[in-house]
Amino acid sequence: MTLKHLAGRELPKREIARLLGVSEGAIRYHLRRQSAGDTDGRARQPFLAEERAEAIAHYLSDQDDAPVNLADLHDWLVSEHGYQGSLRSVQRYFRSRLPRPKLRARRRVETPPGAQSQVDWSEWPRVLIGGRAHYGYLFNMRLSHCRFSARVWSLRKDQLAWHHVHNEAFRRVEGVTATMRVDNEKTAVSRGAGAWGTINESYRRYALAVRFHIDACPPRCPAYKGKVERGNRDDRRWQEVTRRHWDSLEQLQAWTDAQGLKEAERRTCPVTGTSVIEAWEQEKPYLQAVPLLPEPFDIAVTRPVSIDCLVAFEGRQYAVPLAWAGRRVEVRGCARTVQVYADGRIIIEYPRHSRERLVIDPRCYEGESTERVLAPPPLGKLGRRMQEIMAIAPQHRPVDLYAALAEVAR
Repeated sequence: MTLKHLAGRELPKREIARLLGVSEGAIRYHLRRQSAGDTDGRARQPFLAEERAEAIAHYLSDQDDAPVNLADLHDWLVSEHGYQGSLRSVQRYFRSRLPRPKLRARRRVETPPGAQSQVDWSEWPRVLIGGRAHYGYLFNMRLSHCRFSARVWSLRKDQLAWHHVHNEAFRRVEGVTATMRVDNEKTAVSRGAGAWGTINESYRRYALAVRFHIDACPPRCPAYKGKVERGNRDDRRWQEVTRRHWDSLEQLQAWTDAQGLKEAERRTCPVTGTSVIEAWEQEKPYLQAVPLLPEPFDIAVTRPVSIDCLVAFEGRQYAVPLAWAGRRVEVRGCARTVQVYADGRIIIEYPRHSRERLVIDPRCYEGESTERVLAPPPLGKLGRRMQEIMAIAPQHRPVDLYAALAEVAR
């Protein structure tokens, strides 16, 4: 086959002989045989496994039309019949006598507008940002119908970065599709893979907040998200990414956004026949409006609220409004804050990783009673006086305030 290929490229016979390390006469001899249609005599020799044809037929009759494991058959022939041939000889014997398996056709389905996005990372080992070489990650969200892509750069690949790039991509495509086809990253699928995998709990809660369905690809099936894979391959042509020195990540992101729009104007959408950017404009009405996107979070847990209107999280207790006492709320650990989420909204938030172990906002205990919760009694005179003293710096507190406090306490 090598000789046939090189001859088809019209290389001189002397050059072919030099490449293959043989004489020029050998090249002429084999080319002459190929042009005459001669075949190798070894192809007409009987297969070694034909000597055990009856034994093979007996073995197959016991299989009950089950798939045949040729390795097991070879082991059986060696142990029971003293077969001297290799597994390869058994495979050649079966290939010559059994027909080729039928070619299974694949169904090509084009998703309707607003139905699906495909997302994936591509890795760039050396990107020069701010005078230093960084390992960059480029997140690509591609709308399956119109092929419009939103690309977002990140220097990390953790859970917070995963949610952050989703937020930025949603803002760029100006909408949210019904489903999101993802790879089996640990930030998306914590255990297993595909339809039988376990969705990452933080990502599942993020999807509920933004309102899209997570569709995990089967393992080792890149064709199942071929549109975004094709986009990642095309992005490798951007040689300026690795050759240019970028002042900041924001400058690289602005350049990438501009390149994406130029590409969308130049490329043709195969479904509509228009440019990708025109097809994107047609698909926008079918996308969900971008909601108030949640701040990226890496931890999301459901916790009960105690009768003291406190919820525990990361070794601390945080006060929540009294209306949620005795209920279960969702607590999210974001990059800078702790958010308490209930009834589809954020009811209160605090700074994360504070030194205090008991974080109380007095406003949580104010308000009217509900059908389920009675409001706590208001602060008395002593409590109000103590709050007044606490609001004044110690060096500015007059002595008569302490005297008034003692009078109230009597």
